Amino acid sequence: MNFTLAAFMAPTFDQTTYHNAPSNQDVFSWPDFNRAAWLIRSGQALQVGLAPFTAPSAHQILVRNGAVAVNPVEWTKQLVEKRMFPWIKCPFVLGNDCAGEVVQVGAMVTHFKVGDRVLAHALSMDQAVNRSSEGAFQNYTVIRDNMAAVIPEWLSYEEACVIPLSLSTAATALFGQDFLCLHHPGVPRGTGPDWLPEVVLVWGGSTSIGNNAIQLAAAAGYEVITTCSPRNFEYVTGLGALAVFDYRNPLTIQQIVDLMEYKKVVGAIAIGNDSAEACIEVLRRTKGGSKFVARVDIPFPFPEQKPSTSFQLFRAIAASMRSSLKIWKKSKKCGVKTKLISGTSAAHTEVGAMVYNHFLPGALATGVFVAAPKPRVVGKGLERIQTALNCHMRGVSAQKVVVSL
Repeated sequence: MNFTLAAFMAPTFDQTTYHNAPSNQDVFSWPDFNRAAWLIRSGQALQVGLAPFTAPSAHQILVRNGAVAVNPVEWTKQLVEKRMFPWIKCPFVLGNDCAGEVVQVGAMVTHFKVGDRVLAHALSMDQAVNRSSEGAFQNYTVIRDNMAAVIPEWLSYEEACVIPLSLSTAATALFGQDFLCLHHPGVPRGTGPDWLPEVVLVWGGSTSIGNNAIQLAAAAGYEVITTCSPRNFEYVTGLGALAVFDYRNPLTIQQIVDLMEYKKVVGAIAIGNDSAEACIEVLRRTKGGSKFVARVDIPFPFPEQKPSTSFQLFRAIAASMRSSLKIWKKSKKCGVKTKLISGTSAAHTEVGAMVYNHFLPGALATGVFVAAPKPRVVGKGLERIQTALNCHMRGVSAQKVVVSL
């Protein structure tokens, strides 16, 4: 869908928060204004306008964004507004992925200082947060201190900002107590005469979430079997996958089952439409091991069949509901449990601090973890974020769409 830029509607703000400047003026020269790309109403292009400043609380940092990336969740919310994340009321600042410089830190923050270069997962769209001040699509974003990581000097903001939402989602799937609950990277593992290699299936390895899941699982000591298009086989193998299969090949499911025969299966991550049923079938055929699939669904047929009219939108929602029902029936029949992942839930569990504060800074600095996929920079400035959303809707492969700020 191509959005037509409508006449500007200025958002209404609580003016008492507009000049909420910090007390430590000697560390940060507070500018006169902030700007954001606002979602005014469903179906309209984002509108760039003034935005209030919000000083960080005790466990927050304030980041001057150098680059932001876009995801399906943002343009889907723009398309359907009230039908998705109904707690969000317009005008609102969307955006999950950002990277930039820390310009202020809260009183209880210990992992960051002013001047640090960081990547961060902005949480404005999370139901428990629901605040525009914490959205990525603006010049200055308030970030929770457990959802940011210091990045090396040689890593550009454009490269770094591809990571956060996908990392949070993959980490929740792998390590969350309600999901696969695997050992964290760096945790010692037992061995013995009965020990078997532990293997996890990542269906959709060339996706942004798949890139992060492969690297995290490998860093934690697990073997990774994944799927993607043949053109991306070498790419995902380079990220740490032990074996890769063509997801379109009808023989793939049985080939994966055969490869897992003498390994301990610890579960699967299903990324994208039709992936959950394939993962359920693999786990049904394996002997023993985990029977759990962590699901990452795409809200609509993506990207070739994105809805462009209200009727098509209704059909897409209905198709999504039918797909979920089909997965539920298959999981019950096969004795395999499935659960949908919320990418922002890492902020409310131990997973957030583990992956952002403790694992990622060192892993990036040493090359154990790399920023993936590659950024596709479509321009500079907040005005280009709508261009990035439109570009993402048309579809990307082994890339993430990024805007420099």
